[in-house]
Amino acid sequence: MAGLALEGSNPDVSLLYDINGLAKASPPWFDRVMEFVGEYGIMLGMVLVALWCWWSVRRRGTAEDSVTAVAGLVWAPLAAGIALLINIPIRGFVERPRPFNDHDGLEVLVAGKTDFSFVSDHATMAMAIAVGLFVANRKFGFAALALALVEGACRVYMGVHYPTDVIGGFALGTAVALLLAPLAMALLTPLVTAVSRSGRIGRLVRSSRPVGASAEADDRGRALGIPEPRPGTGGGGAGEKDLAA
Repeated sequence: MAGLALEGSNPDVSLLYDINGLAKASPPWFDRVMEFVGEYGIMLGMVLVALWCWWSVRRRGTAEDSVTAVAGLVWAPLAAGIALLINIPIRGFVERPRPFNDHDGLEVLVAGKTDFSFVSDHATMAMAIAVGLFVANRKFGFAALALALVEGACRVYMGVHYPTDVIGGFALGTAVALLLAPLAMALLTPLVTAVSRSGRIGRLVRSSRPVGASAEADDRGRALGIPEPRPGTGGGGAGEKDLAA
């Protein structure tokens, strides 16, 4: 299984040379930036997106939304860890060498990579976290998915992975995060709910918005541009009759 992409005519290899060739044409400072982004920057970005999601949900979401979102945020790194564990036997079975070991002329930005290439750990971890964030909140999930795609491109640009290594990592991370999400959320949601009812720790989970249908209705009304009823009008009267007519 080691020879997944050893022929120069293989589209996987051709795409590898096309993307990695950009590193040769780029100035050294840009390569250093891509090296940092591909190794550490995207993962740092994922953490920032997760923190932003947590902060936003706690300030604007309902109590139920905040519990569900925090459970999803907890699931995201757990999904990444499970996906990386699953990748260990996959790499050992496929035993695909790094591309720079089988192909000359590559611009390798990160030296010292001695493990196998398929599938990419970075791509697997980034996509698993991104899909986990998508489970927690779609808006922030889309941002994390964009970061995961950038991570995959960086790994090929750096000359340390084939494109199919990245695609395989995306598939593995997505499969783990999605297929195990129902079970994970069923286990994590009651746990997060219990934490939200505790003292100081619960403040990390509980929404800061007032709890109640009226608060939720007010927010929906403001979002639709519906003015609040004035005192003494009863919120209805002629206005309601006009609407009925």
